[in-house]
Amino acid sequence: MTGANLPAWPRESVLDRLRGGEEHYDLVVVGGGISGAGILREAARAGLRALLVEQRDFAWGTSSRSSKMVHGGLRYLGSGHFGLTRDAVRERQRLLQEAPGLVDPLPFVMPHFRRQFPGPRLFGALLSVYDWMAGERNHEYLKGDRVLEWVPGLNRDGLYGGTRFADAVTDDARLVLRTLHEAVSDGADVLNYVRAEKVERHSGRVKKLHISNVLNGETLGVSADLVVNATGAWTDTLRSQLGAEKTIRPLRGSHLVFPSWRLPVVCTVSLFHPDDGRPVFIFPWEGVTVVGTTDLDHSRTLDDDARITPEEVDYLLAIVGQVFPDSGVGPSDVLSTWAGVRPVVGGNAKDPSKENREHAIWDDGGVISVAGGKLTTFRLIAQDVLTRGLPYLDKLEAASSSAPMFRHPPPPGRRPASISCRQWRRLQGHYGERLPEVLVAGPLGPVADTDTLWAELVWSAANESIQQLDDLLLRRTRVGLLLPRGGEVALDRLQALCTPVLDWSAERWQVERNQYLELWRQAYSLPDEGVGAS
Repeated sequence: MTGANLPAWPRESVLDRLRGGEEHYDLVVVGGGISGAGILREAARAGLRALLVEQRDFAWGTSSRSSKMVHGGLRYLGSGHFGLTRDAVRERQRLLQEAPGLVDPLPFVMPHFRRQFPGPRLFGALLSVYDWMAGERNHEYLKGDRVLEWVPGLNRDGLYGGTRFADAVTDDARLVLRTLHEAVSDGADVLNYVRAEKVERHSGRVKKLHISNVLNGETLGVSADLVVNATGAWTDTLRSQLGAEKTIRPLRGSHLVFPSWRLPVVCTVSLFHPDDGRPVFIFPWEGVTVVGTTDLDHSRTLDDDARITPEEVDYLLAIVGQVFPDSGVGPSDVLSTWAGVRPVVGGNAKDPSKENREHAIWDDGGVISVAGGKLTTFRLIAQDVLTRGLPYLDKLEAASSSAPMFRHPPPPGRRPASISCRQWRRLQGHYGERLPEVLVAGPLGPVADTDTLWAELVWSAANESIQQLDDLLLRRTRVGLLLPRGGEVALDRLQALCTPVLDWSAERWQVERNQYLELWRQAYSLPDEGVGAS
């Protein structure tokens, strides 16, 4: 831990300092997703005094409910977004080098069926450009039945081959958390469940950000030179106070999760849905198989957890049935679901999938807002934001940096015999220099049949500002997505291990347990009849 008996993220200690009224920050970031975390990381590394506030939990929104892909985006290249794809491919390569075990390579296979676009020649040409951007050739055409060696059980009707290529996958929430840890190590402060209420300005410059503690209603003022609004789908909320017009088009992407034994894949199967032609992926992640995603306008309130609709379930099951016709996979096989809302800078495209995915930045008199963009390019987005903020940051001369996003700590001793090589790599990627603390926090056995260790849950409960049980089970770890009924089978032992470090009474635990299981039923399982999002 950092300091004597202090957790890594000492929420109450930071709030106590703010109550004293003496704290001044060069920069306050509003929003605890990947964009906000990246901005905080770059600001802290540059020596700025920086604070991040998040109205819910870190990575609560889009950044824990993405499609987990760290990729350049072949479809963006195909639609002419050369610069976006180039930047994303290069950042993908950078993340693979800097954060192995957190960002890992994953083979993709695109099956080719007769009378289906694109054919192998056109697709191979796109991949040649893609590989050129990455600086290495990493694709091949799989003629005839060779594609079945990669994707057994694939529909053979009209199949005449496939193309293998490479991209990467991550635990998106853990990527946010690792980035926040790097920022805190450089002196930044982070607060979850703290809402930005109002910006106070004088003479065209920011003077103070008024915030409220969501958990108890307390209000505080934070002195700052610059406020960055990195709230994703909520961008318009803060900007509207400053007279800006609405710019964000919220788009929902939903996913189904299956046990790996029920829908086994060793690579990502990349497809175009027959109904609308948009890309859908079937891929292995954290020991399960994920199918996604949809791309629909989201009109439900952003303050509620997004949830999959029955129509989206049918849409995703249809592609599974088409690609793996002998699998017999149906609704009863679904382990969990998730739905995230993408903050796309709105245009007028009738088809949501045609909207531009590049990020946009606005300067509203010392409040810099950013929205859009890709998870993969979060470092570049952060540097663009700080560049726009230079007129308000006297301490910062330049915002660009080629320094690593993640530190490379020395190996934490020998791998414990009970931990597999795969788990060891994963732990090093997820926790970085904090791993030695994790290894002594609790039992090193796995939670049920996941790769998650009990020690991870205990360490996170003690160090990562857990305010609600879903913080721990849906974002700090992904147990709630990987086990049936949100991991209900593990809750009794979790109570015994974690309530002492959380300082929760038996009564508080029961309330948290009930609320978590109801949240899981409402937003992370198959929708009940009449329960959906539009």
